[in-house]
Amino acid sequence: MNTVIGQWQDAEPGVRRKITAVGQAIMSMVVEFEAGAEGYMHSHPHEQLTYVVRGEFDFTIGGEVRRVREGDSVYIPGGAKHGVKALAAGALFDTFTPLRDDLLQRI
Repeated sequence: MNTVIGQWQDAEPGVRRKITAVGQAIMSMVVEFEAGAEGYMHSHPHEQLTYVVRGEFDFTIGGEVRRVREGDSVYIPGGAKHGVKALAAGALFDTFTPLRDDLLQRI
């Protein structure tokens, strides 16, 4: 795959992301948030693991809210409606399987 990685992209207001690695069926990215910024509610068929690098966030997954802080991880099943709000400035490290072609096509 001819993929340019390591370039920051704007996502939602106050949110930017950078794809860090792409494999055959797995990929990762870093997502940075300003305090109060939100990753809007959405769903995708991919499984997602998220590690909180820094900050504090409220994740809504399938209608349930979970507060996470630096060092915590979150699992999001494929197809689950989810979103996140940054309670403080912070960063997340996301891993997806299979590849998020929708994100890879934007770079």
